Amino acid sequence: MVRILLVEDNEMNRDMLSRRLERRGYEVVIAVDGKAGVEAATSVDPDLVLMDMSLPVIDGWEATRQIKANPATSAIPVIALTAHAMAGDREKAIDAGCDDYDTKPIELAGLLDKIARLTAK
Repeated sequence: MVRILLVEDNEMNRDMLSRRLERRGYEVVIAVDGKAGVEAATSVDPDLVLMDMSLPVIDGWEATRQIKANPATSAIPVIALTAHAMAGDREKAIDAGCDDYDTKPIELAGLLDKIARLTAK
């Protein structure tokens, strides 16, 4: 079973997305801020991280940089989830180390395609 680390501080977004992913057979582990996300990336061995970029404690940009800088977690794919749909935000996410990018509100079919592509073994 594919294990997804969902790093999201908004309870409604977290609950909605985790339930939808679990119904499709994914195991979902939750972290509510960037610092907890970085720690969970090491401790729960996820197959993929869904990273909100606007997070408390450490934002998603910095949390992604830390995950990608750690040899133990650098190979874990990270998909940025953000309400920021400004020009250049996709490039900013890729520069921070994200493997892909999706905007909120989440269009589930597209996100599921990205998850499947990045977790294919």
